[in-house]
Amino acid sequence: WRHISESISRLVMGWDEEEASRVVSNLLRDSIELDRFREYWAACTKWDVTELLPRVTTPTLITGYKGHPVFGEENARQIAGVMPDCRVELIEGATSQERGLKHNLAVGRFLRLGMPRPEPQQLSEQATGGLRAILFTDLVGHTEMMQRLGDERGRELLREHERITRKLIREHDGNEVKTDGDSFMISFASVTSAVECAIALQRALAAHNATGAEPLVVRVGLNAGEPIEEDGDLFGSTVILAARIAAKAEAGEILVANAVRELSTGKGFLFADRGDFAAKGFEEPVRLYEVRWRD
Repeated sequence: WRHISESISRLVMGWDEEEASRVVSNLLRDSIELDRFREYWAACTKWDVTELLPRVTTPTLITGYKGHPVFGEENARQIAGVMPDCRVELIEGATSQERGLKHNLAVGRFLRLGMPRPEPQQLSEQATGGLRAILFTDLVGHTEMMQRLGDERGRELLREHERITRKLIREHDGNEVKTDGDSFMISFASVTSAVECAIALQRALAAHNATGAEPLVVRVGLNAGEPIEEDGDLFGSTVILAARIAAKAEAGEILVANAVRELSTGKGFLFADRGDFAAKGFEEPVRLYEVRWRD
């Protein structure tokens, strides 16, 4: 069973992916016994839904990995040949991690370009697990402002900050996950909408400050990935990294992870390379980019 499981995992993950294959083979052996796997494999050989494929009218993305013995180009094109409304993305990559990232980017592009944008009230109800953009904002100098203005005037200014932020969240189809008054955590089904919201927020606050009123200045961090949902909140490395990026930003800045920049290709945003960021708790550095919202 060990030999079979390791052979299957190498076939699926790639013969050079020793560590990833070991994880998959261990998971396979922990999940099912050999006799049950034989029954499962025999059942798989009897499945044939070819006749049903022409009836699938929902826009569909089919992905295939170039040169892959199981999930290769030929299978993807065969399926696409009988489906009425589908798109094929052929993915290249030297490692499973690289292929996985490119696969997620392909899914993000498809959802952004090929599907209608959800209404705001639908966002809080939809199941997570798919690609989401996570945006954190933080009001700079909040503690000093409250001490200087006092509770009543300080709270009045916080309400103005909340009003401006929530108005823009609604306009850009965002979903407010939580707020502490001086900071917001927001999720978006569209990375483009998330970047547009961040830019709109900085410009709205700049316009507020230009009136001579008590200034409101925020830092913004943005990441994209597949967070975990629990009781209406979002968790996981995608969320943690977004918060770390927001803490790294200077006053009035929008910093984004490289994944956000790649998903925003061709959308007209201006980015400035800010170099690698060694985020606490993450083994690999993350490439950061500043969104040039003033240009």
